[in-house]
Amino acid sequence: MKDQLSQSIENLLKKLLAWFDSLIVNTPNLILAFIVFLIAYYLSKKISAKTTSLLSNRIKQGSIRSLIGSFVSLAIIVFGIVLALGILNLDQALNSLIAGAGVAGLAIGLAIQGTLSNTFAGIFLSVKDDINLGDFVETNGFGGTVEEINLRDTKIRTLDNNLVVIPNSVISNAPFKNYSLTQDLRVVIELGVGYESNLQEVMRITKETLGNSFPYRRDEIEFYYLSFGDSAINFQLRFWIKATKEATLSSAKSEAIILIKECFEQENINIPYPIRTVLSE
Repeated sequence: MKDQLSQSIENLLKKLLAWFDSLIVNTPNLILAFIVFLIAYYLSKKISAKTTSLLSNRIKQGSIRSLIGSFVSLAIIVFGIVLALGILNLDQALNSLIAGAGVAGLAIGLAIQGTLSNTFAGIFLSVKDDINLGDFVETNGFGGTVEEINLRDTKIRTLDNNLVVIPNSVISNAPFKNYSLTQDLRVVIELGVGYESNLQEVMRITKETLGNSFPYRRDEIEFYYLSFGDSAINFQLRFWIKATKEATLSSAKSEAIILIKECFEQENINIPYPIRTVLSE
């Protein structure tokens, strides 16, 4: 029993001495690896902050700028760890770490596939100029002003003051209309006048009335007679306004309809309404 205990202690001492010798031999590598990791950590902070600062003029959402900065920081730290393990000649550990990271990354990626899709879609929407904060957009059946684009969703304030939250991936994968991409909007109105009307006078009076009230691009006001209706000759009117919101488009259309009706009443131009005849037995 004593011999076995002595043998065990002797083996333990030999093992400790071997480790100590290995530690002494590899001390320069340990110091160098530690310095490399510290440099990588320092650079990750500096480069991350610089990246976030450079993106401030390009991406308006602070959360997305921080995410990109974190990605940059993480990439530099991982690179520093790989270099440190290489300096320590831990090839086997490095291979195991890479293999484990690949398997773990695949599992995590599958588990949070929807979240990652929304995250990258949010970054894409923030970087591109197709949609910005304050724009009036229509997408997925909703229309309103863009109030926020974060890592998961986009918040839109509708005209009735409701806040609609739409996942970023849904917006990026579906068509949307951005009224703020251009300040020139065309208003289209369809109406009809009686058959007894002087069509040339109707055209002249209508274009003159709208030109005085909506002078922007007044030379491009378009007037077209479309068809002979049951009770009226139908026409379409098109004119331009300078605006950035669909609400302004609706306001301009409403104002134009009021002006046309008042003008037609003053000029005794008839706007007929459909007449339905009900036959009784």
